[in-house]
Amino acid sequence: MPTFLLASRRLRSPRRAQHPRAARSPWRTRDFRVLFSASVLSTLGTNVSYVAVPLIAVLALDAGPGQVGLLGSLSTAAFLLIGLPAGAWVDRMRHRTVLIAADLVRAALLAWIPVAWWCELLTFWSLCAVVFLNGVATVLFDVAGQSALPRLVGPAALVPANSALVSLMAAGNVAGRGAGGALVQLLGAPLAVVCSAVGHLGSGLQLMWMARKAAPATPVAQATGPGPNLRAQIAEGLRHVLRHAELRALALSGAVGNLGAVMVNTMLPVMFTRDLGLSAGALGLFWAVGGAGLFVGARCARPLADRFGHGRGLVVAGLYLGPAGLLVPLMDRGGWLWVAGAGWFAFAVRTGTANVLGVSLRQRLTPSALLGRMNATFRFLLTGTMALAAALAGAIGAYSSPRAALWAGGVLLALSFLPTLLSPLRGRRDLPVEEKACGSAPKVAGCTG
Repeated sequence: MPTFLLASRRLRSPRRAQHPRAARSPWRTRDFRVLFSASVLSTLGTNVSYVAVPLIAVLALDAGPGQVGLLGSLSTAAFLLIGLPAGAWVDRMRHRTVLIAADLVRAALLAWIPVAWWCELLTFWSLCAVVFLNGVATVLFDVAGQSALPRLVGPAALVPANSALVSLMAAGNVAGRGAGGALVQLLGAPLAVVCSAVGHLGSGLQLMWMARKAAPATPVAQATGPGPNLRAQIAEGLRHVLRHAELRALALSGAVGNLGAVMVNTMLPVMFTRDLGLSAGALGLFWAVGGAGLFVGARCARPLADRFGHGRGLVVAGLYLGPAGLLVPLMDRGGWLWVAGAGWFAFAVRTGTANVLGVSLRQRLTPSALLGRMNATFRFLLTGTMALAAALAGAIGAYSSPRAALWAGGVLLALSFLPTLLSPLRGRRDLPVEEKACGSAPKVAGCTG
């Protein structure tokens, strides 16, 4: 091949431009190591309760499909109710304080469940109240964590930092949900929640080692005075996401995917324990398969971005792996359970890749002063959709059948890649370069990402 053609191919190659070898590793930052180690404990606690709490409703409180759907809806309803103002609140506070307080509150709420069960005070409605309040704390924790990360590691280390955290989330899904199913069988669902409470307590205590000056309040808290207009700040975050073609596509794709995934997850405890007559351990193993897929997807994200580019890699993963969601509703005893598991694994690989590349793009497309509100807007749209999905799955399961709810969820999983395919993301190779003048200003009406 002629020399000038080789040179032109090197210039077009995204590998050399996107990931220089000299890019700083997030592990060199002490506060990132503290955040990661705390996230290990918090993630394990979250995944144990993910298995145990709905099984408490089904096995200990004899809840039906509609009640299980209501419980799942309440677990994420807080994102709809306070998701948007949470971003403005977090932008005014120190992220370290928010993270610690949220973890300790979740530990106390979850510890109440086995105590109430032991004292014969636990009812379905009191369980609903605990789940909802736990969701409120989770809103603040998630928004503060994602907003703190760019300040802890810097822009050059965002992709490896997000990859590490998504890989941790995936490993937690495998270990936590598998352990959750085993603990429910060994100890019973109420006592299994004790392990979840201990995980959040340990995470809160670990976060106290983070430097007090780490992840300070963002400039908007200082630039707009002691009493900034909360409604105007929320509107600014919404405009930033909804008017930006790439951010809007990421939000819509994530919302459709979450709608389908939660419809499936809401009905799985009913399908496994009642319709198929399988054990809680089998349910935990099925969920762990999804966690393994998330881990594989997270580890593949950076090579995929090297090969195709960040936006293109996101689209390729969705195009080839998203339709596998249609295999999940085929689950039955025997070989069809393996087919459904393979479909769940493949879609989870797509989700793990999307989490790393999508979150990294969001963080680089947003100025520092808007990070909290951008993350809150995404949480409102993505996780708020989960509350609607759980309620919808419960209604379909109650008035039609749990399998009909699985089919509705599977179709949504298969279609979730379309918004990114039809957006400018399909042509994006590199992460955007943050403009300092734009990123440092409290008002960013003229910023284009």
